[in-house]
Amino acid sequence: MDTLLITALRKIRRKQISLGELEGLVAGETPYDEFAGLIGDLVEQGVLVAVKSHGCNGKPIPLANTYRIIHSNIPADHLTAIEHLHFTMHPLIKLEPYYRLGSAEWEHDLPYLLKIDQYLHKDGLPAEEAAVPERSYQLVGDEKWIDEKGGKKLLDRTGLWPLLKIISLPDPLMLGINPRSMSEDRHLHLAVENKTTFHALLDHLPDTEFLSLIYGAGWKISAGIIMLDKQLGLTPRNSTIYYFGDLDYEGISIWHALNSRRPSLPAVPFYSALLTKPVARGKETQICNEEAVEDFLSHFMAVEQEKILDILGTGRYYPQEGLNSSELGDIWRNSSWK
Repeated sequence: MDTLLITALRKIRRKQISLGELEGLVAGETPYDEFAGLIGDLVEQGVLVAVKSHGCNGKPIPLANTYRIIHSNIPADHLTAIEHLHFTMHPLIKLEPYYRLGSAEWEHDLPYLLKIDQYLHKDGLPAEEAAVPERSYQLVGDEKWIDEKGGKKLLDRTGLWPLLKIISLPDPLMLGINPRSMSEDRHLHLAVENKTTFHALLDHLPDTEFLSLIYGAGWKISAGIIMLDKQLGLTPRNSTIYYFGDLDYEGISIWHALNSRRPSLPAVPFYSALLTKPVARGKETQICNEEAVEDFLSHFMAVEQEKILDILGTGRYYPQEGLNSSELGDIWRNSSWK
């Protein structure tokens, strides 16, 4: 339905309009068949009804010489705007709910919808999880919009909430503490991806120079890491975080996401030890984040870089569990970390 034509009809108070007047309401260069299609759409929508007693124009696509205007069937202004944006806004943004809502709700949400549309057209759906304030700022330039200004309601309404990988509130970090290291000037922390590795390393923590061992719980570490200093009463500038996860595309992407939120180093001694173990299969469908892989490999020697690329490129990987508790403890105690 043509937005300009509807807008013009809305302003006409008379009950009838001639075909000549209708032609004057559309752009002069509009071809006749396109104009006839517009009129046909309005007739189908019940906005125009042909006055049969006045005859038709006799063209191959005949149009009535006069039409009655059914004002009650003319869409409201905001409905016309919604219909127009259906063709230009990102297809993941569901606008259908706004047809059932009033114009005030539409006008309130529209500026945010346009910003989200721009974000999706530019960056697409996010590949990594993010906490509410971070994603809120990425979407509309306001870190408080989702939690405090109705953003969650809009994202639910448009079907975007489950697609945007938003972590509402970071869970408290699950960690073990080495009290002997609390008095050190600089604190070391080791975050591990999986629960099995966390328990395998926990008994060795008192024998290391590390202050904490953190259970990352997969992707949750990228949001939960902000809790580390709050829970331990530390300052970030006096801490160094190491990360050890599965040596696969996803594990590398988790480290990369963590590193983007809080500078963190791959725990290279553990990964180097994994490279001496039998390789596993089963991760052929994982997606490669090339930037994450490049950043990750920069911490390794050239020969290790080549081996990692070869392993990952052929759908193989190394699980953390490739190292047993005794091996993990020996590596943790005897490697140089500072």
